[in-house]
Amino acid sequence: FTHSNVSGIPFETEEQLRIKGTSRTPDVLLSCPVGIKLRKKGLNAGKYQNKNNIRNTKTRCKSVCHDDDDDDDAYEWKMVCWIDSKALYGDVNTHKTSVLPQAETYVHRFGPGLVIYWFGHAPIERLGDAHGDVCVTGWGVPKLIMLPHGEVVKHGSSTT
Repeated sequence: FTHSNVSGIPFETEEQLRIKGTSRTPDVLLSCPVGIKLRKKGLNAGKYQNKNNIRNTKTRCKSVCHDDDDDDDAYEWKMVCWIDSKALYGDVNTHKTSVLPQAETYVHRFGPGLVIYWFGHAPIERLGDAHGDVCVTGWGVPKLIMLPHGEVVKHGSSTT
């Protein structure tokens, strides 16, 4: 999982966790929690989430990931301890019946986390979030990450 490497955040992979005997494993378990900046629930730009929409990837990612030009009031920091990557479109049924129950087991073991749908997802308001403990993004890793000591990095660059 290279995005964590870029930001210098230490983590354990699913394979490393299995070797240690962990039965249920996300793709990445962060060694310490980090903050990610996401669009507040209820302010999601649903028009960018439609899987049939052919807007460019940067526009689609802006619907959930923070961009320097975006209005800060529309975003909030969420703490995550793990990341699980899904190479699929996050439709409501798959999310609620398969992905969310799996993510909830990670929440019970490791704390709050992030599910990334690499091909987008249904509107956030229609997807469950395990009482706020499961963040969902589409199209990529959030652009801004807050390290435990408060430094904010953007894909490896300090922005404090």
